[in-house]
Amino acid sequence: MTGRRGSREAAASAAECLAEGKVHERAGRMPEGLASYQAAIRLAEQSRDLAVLAEALRRVSVVHHQRDEPEQAVALCRRSYETALLLEDSGLAAEALNTQGGMEFERGRMPEARQLLEQALSLGGSRMDLRSRVEQNLGIMATIQGDHSAALAHYTSSLEACRAGGDDKGCAIAYHNLGMISADRGEWADADRFYESSRQIAERIGEVHLKGLCLLNHAEVHTMREQFVEARDNAEAALAIFDSLDSRMDKADAYRVLGVIYRETGRHALGEARLRAAIDMSVQTGSVLSEAEASRELARLYQRMSRNQEALTLLNGAYRLFRRLDAHLDLVDVESKVTDLEGTFLAVVRDWGQSIESADSYTFGHCGRVAEYAQAVAEALGLNDTALTTIRLGAYLHDLGKVKVPHEVLSKPGRLTDAEFTIIKQHPVWGVEMLAAIDFPWDIKPIIRSHHEKYDGTGYPDQLAGDAIPIAAQIIGIVDVYDALTTTRSYRPAMAHEVALETMHGMANSWRPDVFAAFMGSIAVSHAAVPQTA
Repeated sequence: MTGRRGSREAAASAAECLAEGKVHERAGRMPEGLASYQAAIRLAEQSRDLAVLAEALRRVSVVHHQRDEPEQAVALCRRSYETALLLEDSGLAAEALNTQGGMEFERGRMPEARQLLEQALSLGGSRMDLRSRVEQNLGIMATIQGDHSAALAHYTSSLEACRAGGDDKGCAIAYHNLGMISADRGEWADADRFYESSRQIAERIGEVHLKGLCLLNHAEVHTMREQFVEARDNAEAALAIFDSLDSRMDKADAYRVLGVIYRETGRHALGEARLRAAIDMSVQTGSVLSEAEASRELARLYQRMSRNQEALTLLNGAYRLFRRLDAHLDLVDVESKVTDLEGTFLAVVRDWGQSIESADSYTFGHCGRVAEYAQAVAEALGLNDTALTTIRLGAYLHDLGKVKVPHEVLSKPGRLTDAEFTIIKQHPVWGVEMLAAIDFPWDIKPIIRSHHEKYDGTGYPDQLAGDAIPIAAQIIGIVDVYDALTTTRSYRPAMAHEVALETMHGMANSWRPDVFAAFMGSIAVSHAAVPQTA
């Protein structure tokens, strides 16, 4: 009798420890939660309570996974699964499979993850709570792959299963993820509704961390809708929650959102301070994604402040960080973020190029036209997308070094002296020097340095000849000459299109034959599409 009573008491204590662990975990008290789960495992082993043992093992495996201890996490999860099979409890076995599937998914082992999730669905049968979690994981996988329609369908199915099973926490998570997908799709009203529903449930059931995430993500939606007071209030409330939980990674994201809000409302000093704090905290916590996103937003602030070199330095850092990201680790569609970042690169470079030209009415718009012409030539040559991006960026910065040329030389109405022309010939070198500290993801510096080189070796500054001149520099060089001939300059009027082409035929040995042919074949289309006067 005493042995059986002791076993029953141990079983009861094991169940109590498991319940306590869940309460601690839900409130964000992970050390206390882990201690309770470990106590539940010890007591369940003593009492042979396989149901509590399987669940406690699974919960502890998640903690090890969050600590980036994959071997321990998977081993504990497999033990949970085997314990559930001994008990012949298909639901608990399916829970373990679903958890391990999520772990494999976050490690980037997509085929293994999908197999485990499908097995979990098969074992779980009609259990709505399990189905909701599996659908949630499938939705996250679709999100990473950039398939927002599929993600929306999975999250909707998850929500339906949570409702049918009376799972409030699952409903809150599903609403939150539906809000994120709706925001990605630009469906702001739906995002508003989903985030508010998630926040209300999280607040009611005491899911503090999830409430903070809802507030912060809702703040981003308010920002996109230019509802800046609501955005700031939500972001500040989220920051207070993350501070109380000592969740530094989430605090970094909150600082980033506040920085964006201050930037958009013209409070640049505050915006810079918050975004710098976001970057510093991201570095401390090792969050590559948060650091990349905060760097991108600070670059956009510097763009508005005409601090273009600093903006490009930050964008380069962000680009490298995004390329380092394993999408499966950060649950983010990296490719869409890189595409967005490339657009920001182009915007900063374009603004910088236009700011260089703005003081000279004769050359205003030159870089934009060169970019359009150069893209047409590059496409005619069949160059790939990376080369096209490189050429477009190089076009906007090819004359960067001219800011160091004295104005009286640059705008001289008559013929330049030898000494003055020597100064002019230095502008490609000065342009590269100005970008020396920036390690571009694209090889644009050779374009800047060599766009005045000639195929016959008579160009400058290095007298390169033949194929020693990068093809991108030759493309920019030929369209640069065309635009110079067809626009009014301080020393002569603009030439007609036909006269310019005739002139260029006489200097065809300045460029590779295939570049010259591609230029002549594409310029008629470009000429029809782009205005020829400043």
